[in-house]
Amino acid sequence: MYNYKTFESEKLEYFPVASLDELRSGERIIFDIGDESIALFNVAGEYFAIADVCSHDDGPVAEGELLDHEIECPRHGARFDLRTGTALSPPAVVDIPAYPVRIEGDQILIGLPLED
Repeated sequence: MYNYKTFESEKLEYFPVASLDELRSGERIIFDIGDESIALFNVAGEYFAIADVCSHDDGPVAEGELLDHEIECPRHGARFDLRTGTALSPPAVVDIPAYPVRIEGDQILIGLPLED
């Protein structure tokens, strides 16, 4: 899995996904861009985006319990860091994609790699 936060910005395309007033602190939204299911979180005014997939069993992860900068998979309890997508606890041992987020005006944008 790639951590898209490490891609050079010219290799990313940014998509508007929500306005700032749509996502209050402690909330999340889940949406699709193409074939990608992505979850966007507001943690005390910071925005983070990850793939909505647990690397343990490919189930959705974003509806799990949010603990600071961690999300716990509701199925088997694996935890992931929202900032990096890093797998923090078993049964997951593989990281999930994390996407760069930027704010333009009142819009929240998510960066995805450009298609070849």
